[in-house]
This record gives sequence, structure tokens and C-alpha cells, in this order.
Amino acid sequence: MGAHVVDHVIKPGWFTVNVFNRLVASFNRRGISLFGSQELAVRGRKSGEWRRTPVNLLTVNGRHYLVAPRGHVQWTHNLRAAGGGELRLGRATRPFTATDVPDEEKPVLLRAYLKRWKSQVGAFFDGVGPDSSDDELGRIAPKHPVFRVTFTD
Repeated sequence: MGAHVVDHVIKPGWFTVNVFNRLVASFNRRGISLFGSQELAVRGRKSGEWRRTPVNLLTVNGRHYLVAPRGHVQWTHNLRAAGGGELRLGRATRPFTATDVPDEEKPVLLRAYLKRWKSQVGAFFDGVGPDSSDDELGRIAPKHPVFRVTFTD
């Protein structure tokens, strides 16, 4: 994997960090999911402390996935290092293990993710959308980590 792909990160702006993510997290802690969101909790790979961020859990053919629309961001590095984490909604906490999905398996998952959440995350996918070709989805696949989630509760 080339450095340009692994380094692919789209940092959230001030509004996303200080308003939107906090608002979504606040609702999630009260047990209310906005647009299918839940709170991902994963241990920091350096600090060991819990780190939290809102995510959308994708379900395809009965299997669950986390997609990183902004690329190789901190939560993806932490999740890979920890091997899993917790998804939280209200008082419900679901521990899980996570495994990387290979790039060649991502196009169908990216298509499903964009079909559901393009209005929220479409800007992070280089103009590729749910109606794009498999080749176009395959081209951007290395830029977007996808994890298969297996609940352990």
C-alpha cells in the first residue's frame, strides 16, 4: 500500500468536531440514534484510554461493518491495534472484535454504505457514489478502511 493511500485522511472541521459530533454523541448516550449512528468506543493504542466517536454501523447480508469515510483516521488505527471495541447506544454496550476487509471485497460494501449515507459522507469519496462502477469503487477502496464487526456479547 502506497503512502498516499495510508496517509489518506480528511480531518473534520471545527463544526463537525465541536457541534455535530458532540450533538450526535449526546443523542447516542441518551439511546437515540441519528441516521443509524452509534458511538464507537475503542482503547487508544498509545494511551490505553477509551476514545469515542460517532459511527454508522452498516449491515449487509446479516453481517456488520464499520466504514471509515474520512480515511485512515485515529479510530481506524486504534481499532486495528485493539482488535475490537464497543458500540454504544444509550445504556446498551455491545463489545465486538474487528477484522480488516480486504480491498477487493470493499466495492459492494462501499456501494451499500454510500446508498444509505451519501448525503452525510459523499463529499469524502472523490466523487464516487452508490451508482458508480465497481472499478471506480475499487479505485477508492484502499483509501477507506472497512472492518467486519463480530459481536461478542
